[in-house]
Amino acid sequence: MTLSDAAFMALVERKRRGLEHTREEIDELVSAYVADKIVDRSFALWLQAVMDRGLSVDETAWLTQAMASSGVMLSWSDVPGIVVDKHSTGGVGDDVSLIAVPLAAACGVKVAKLSGRGLGHTGGTIDKLECVPGLRTDLSVASFKRQVADVGCAIAQATGEIAPADKKIYALRHRTQTVDNIGLITASVLSKKIAGGAPHLVIDVKCGRSAFMQTREQAHALARMIVEVGGRLGRSISVLITDMEAPLAMSIGDALELDEAIGILQGRAGGRLGEVVLAVAEAMLDVHADQRLSDARKTALQHALRGGAAFRHFAAMAAAQDGNVAAFERPAEPVATVAAPDNGFVTAIDGRAIGEAIASLKNVAEAGIGSRIGIRLQKTVGDSVERGEPLCLVFADEDAQRLAKIALEAVEITRDAPPGGPAVIERLRAEPV
Repeated sequence: MTLSDAAFMALVERKRRGLEHTREEIDELVSAYVADKIVDRSFALWLQAVMDRGLSVDETAWLTQAMASSGVMLSWSDVPGIVVDKHSTGGVGDDVSLIAVPLAAACGVKVAKLSGRGLGHTGGTIDKLECVPGLRTDLSVASFKRQVADVGCAIAQATGEIAPADKKIYALRHRTQTVDNIGLITASVLSKKIAGGAPHLVIDVKCGRSAFMQTREQAHALARMIVEVGGRLGRSISVLITDMEAPLAMSIGDALELDEAIGILQGRAGGRLGEVVLAVAEAMLDVHADQRLSDARKTALQHALRGGAAFRHFAAMAAAQDGNVAAFERPAEPVATVAAPDNGFVTAIDGRAIGEAIASLKNVAEAGIGSRIGIRLQKTVGDSVERGEPLCLVFADEDAQRLAKIALEAVEITRDAPPGGPAVIERLRAEPV
């Protein structure tokens, strides 16, 4: 499909005037850009026009479908059972996928999870999973499908075959600061999921200081758009808005987070991370939107954790990807302790500041060492603390004092306890239209 320079600029001008594109125009834009018929600096003009004027639900659905259709489209019709997929908008200490994927699989659904690496201040599921010695995440499409069918779950990298338009547009958005738009975010999130083929989707929209969506208003707007577009594109879709005002896990850093996730899979208490895991996993089981079975689903999930089935599915998934969970070396002893400077209550933790500091240290560390850099919180928001009590433990071979200083500055302590709130703020759902 060809698109002349004059025709492209006409589409940019149309969006600048706040007019809607047709489906054919969206298809032309995506096809031409993927085929290198539109150069980056020109396509960035259209992205900026979208930032200024926005995208309607129709335009977002057409953009999502065009991006999904730019590469391989998976089908699960040949795999027996119910296939689900799960995605999170990301945040500091977000280890939900590591736990919820094998947990839901242990309770009978098949989970086909395509994931990514860390971005900015957030760690990536793939980076954490690869802390298991030998584990491969670069599965071919055929291997990915076979593992989901045989083992019940897989977590793998989204290959270049899956929604290549998203990869190209996503990179340009970050270079041109055209990221913060609900329509563009929705298309990026859902295009990979639509291409992934699972008929049932669960999306976890994180909200708060340690997440990308900072406010509840932003998170709700994104959740509503995702639900509407997902339903229009033929998916049964559940969206949870979950609190990430503070880091979700008590650990921040790839190997530390994997260690915590394994502990929860082996039946240890999970705090707020555990609450979100159970909510997401229950949504993954609730493919028929039957609230009458909610108690039964929760009981099954708790039994799978306490009885070891969830961990066995995690170990089997790792083994199928050439990983050896038994060989995973838990992080060494911490090199520094951050103590509370005052008595009071922890009222805030700036997870973004801690995440950015860990990411910067990882970038200069040797391969393999970077994954073991991190912070393990000893207190979280709402906890009481006395002067001199440990706030967190620091794991780092170098620059430990700098990381400790940043962690201390990231924790806010006041005399009064902060108001509490639920880990799961809101649930939205749509059936295929």
